[in-house]
Amino acid sequence: MSTAATLQELVQLSRELGREDRHLAILGEGNTSSDLGDGSFLVKASGTSLSTMSADGLSRVSHAKVDALLDRSDLSEQDIEDGLVACLADPTHKKPSVETFLHSLCLREPGVKWVGHTHTVSVLSILASKLGSKPFLRHVCPDAIVVCGRHVLLIPYINPGLDLAIAIRDGLARFRAEHGKPPKVILMENHGPVALGSSSAEVLNIMLMLDKWARVLLGSFAAGGPNFLSEEDAAKIDQRLDEAYRRKMIEAKA
Repeated sequence: MSTAATLQELVQLSRELGREDRHLAILGEGNTSSDLGDGSFLVKASGTSLSTMSADGLSRVSHAKVDALLDRSDLSEQDIEDGLVACLADPTHKKPSVETFLHSLCLREPGVKWVGHTHTVSVLSILASKLGSKPFLRHVCPDAIVVCGRHVLLIPYINPGLDLAIAIRDGLARFRAEHGKPPKVILMENHGPVALGSSSAEVLNIMLMLDKWARVLLGSFAAGGPNFLSEEDAAKIDQRLDEAYRRKMIEAKA
């Protein structure tokens, strides 16, 4: 896919995630990105809105320049601000999102080419509760396993930016070591979800299914508490051949 085509598809994904009726993000919340395959990636520019995204609201950033910042341990807040601008692969572009570091790391996970981060009301209602991310450790319905993966990466609250990215980097490494592949979902307590996909359609599907999962959880707590699937049943759903086929069909229809 050409850079121009990727840019337009990222604009469309951003608008889909920013739709007001979906309650995934409002105002300047959330960000999106896509890898360009040449050592750089496109990411939402700081201060722009997903719902009204346009081509000039995206910034092209160098992975190598991001790595140079992540390798430093002596950065002040001003250094990070200056570093975000220095990371640009195209100096004519706007300063990228403070979550640029997070996106760079996620986009270089095996099979991941698109990333979306939102502040979904339903998901955040749980992540900001006293239960935190614990309700997402187990599943309540098969479809969430099919679309969001059996396991998710859970991250405690850390201030957005470089510190959060370093925690994400460590968490991704642990997740791959345990499960042999990257997560489809990262849940950051008191902050929101991140969806990692091989396509823009997969990222959107993950976010929509995650919203349903969270709303089902909230409803189940109001009705006496979740009746979680057993680990055995969850594993069967994750490994079934018909569900693997359905995963492919869901994305193809998106």
